[in-house]
Amino acid sequence: MKTPKLAHRRAALSLAFLILNTLCSICVAQNSVVSMQPANGATDVNIDTHLVLTMAADASVGQKGFVSVYDRQTGRLVDRLDMSIPAGPTASQPNNPDARYTPQPYQYRVQHITNRNTKAGTPSGLNAWDHSRYQLDIIGGFSDGFHFYPIIARGRRLTIYLHHNMLEYGREYFVTIDKGVIAGFDGIRGKRGWTFRTKTKAPHPAQRTITVAADGSGDFCTVQGAMDFIPDSLASEQDRYHVLVRNGDYEELVYFRNKRFVTIQGESRDGVRIHYANNEVFNPHPADIKTNEVRGTFPSRRAAFAADNCSDLVMRNLTLQTDCKGQAEGLLVNGERNFFENIHIIGDGDALQANGSCYWLNCRIDGGGDTVLGRGPSFFNRCTITSRGAFMWIRNTEENHGNVFVSCHLKGLTPHAEIGRLPDNKGKNYPHAECVLINCTLENIPAAGWGRIDERAQTATLLEFNSHDPEGRPVDTTRRHPLMRQLDPIRDARLIGQYSDSQWVLGW
Repeated sequence: MKTPKLAHRRAALSLAFLILNTLCSICVAQNSVVSMQPANGATDVNIDTHLVLTMAADASVGQKGFVSVYDRQTGRLVDRLDMSIPAGPTASQPNNPDARYTPQPYQYRVQHITNRNTKAGTPSGLNAWDHSRYQLDIIGGFSDGFHFYPIIARGRRLTIYLHHNMLEYGREYFVTIDKGVIAGFDGIRGKRGWTFRTKTKAPHPAQRTITVAADGSGDFCTVQGAMDFIPDSLASEQDRYHVLVRNGDYEELVYFRNKRFVTIQGESRDGVRIHYANNEVFNPHPADIKTNEVRGTFPSRRAAFAADNCSDLVMRNLTLQTDCKGQAEGLLVNGERNFFENIHIIGDGDALQANGSCYWLNCRIDGGGDTVLGRGPSFFNRCTITSRGAFMWIRNTEENHGNVFVSCHLKGLTPHAEIGRLPDNKGKNYPHAECVLINCTLENIPAAGWGRIDERAQTATLLEFNSHDPEGRPVDTTRRHPLMRQLDPIRDARLIGQYSDSQWVLGW
């Protein structure tokens, strides 16, 4: 039998717990908005703006409810994010033994494809429809779409990513947020809770220099917005556009295609950080189509920043980074005559994928293994490359050169950081693969130099001249893989001169 004193004590404890739980619930429910970007009632807002909320306390993203954007004049629903839909897959898709390369090259048509006129997921090639249920957004005219995170939370800051190209110039919008979209937040309701008006018109067509600023003070808020504005397939150097990117953090997945004669220049390399959490798992290739291996295959969607079927680009003073592990490029480029200077590329496996002729000057590339991948040709001049595994897996054919490094610094971060490898890859190899090192600094590179080179790659061209350590002392090459030929300064002087000439390597 309970004594009155014990019962009273238990009742008091129960009341204390009830009060504590009530207070905690009130605290969670009272998380409120400190600031909005664009501010409520703002005008002259860029059409590519993200919607940013700064909360009174750290916040997390919920799994239900809608973020909706309406045209304030007409009441029309313009865009909606359904938070019950997962962002994207979290496990690799099953291997499909029936997957094949497309029987004809992938076609890069010049079309104005956006979320406003095309259903995201529409096949752009011969691949089948993907009916999986994930968030999907058409970016850069790629109708198959990309999986994406509708809201990204960083402490008290929540960034809402609308579908691309849904807002128009000269319109007023209002935003509603359902309860449950943000944990512990009651949401935003009504036509006056969060309104903004976009700029009256786009930059003038004759304006060849456009500015990107994350704070909304430029012509665009995002690199993607600027690239969407620039016309496809410009005819000549005289038509070149210059995109100036101000210092800032740009957390966005960037993909554009069919661009020519565009310069993207950051205010400073370390000050402009363009990054996103993307990889082969999150945005895989179609299950029924092979990709990435040969020219003309279905485009890869796994890079944080991709320039696809683009030529005559110039990119300077930028940091391009994937926030994921796995097959996750910081930069993927397909095209010809593309020039990169003072770019910092951060990836994991396959940190940089370069298909087509590229010149790399004073760049830094940090990766986890197979750090430089692609079909080439690539000419690296005074670049610094770090890797935890093999620095490269070269896949060039006899049509062009492979990877040539002149006065570069290759720094291994583990004992497994070989210069490269050429294993059989699903029954095939790259007999014309080419890697040339001229006057390079090698640090923490295994004595053999190369990792596994299978029989089908025994005709590869692997050349090395005057490799030295960070103190300038010659590297011991006596234990190099027998396929890697050491060039003689007198006997091979002509060959050394040719490989030191970017025009000879690249053809331009």
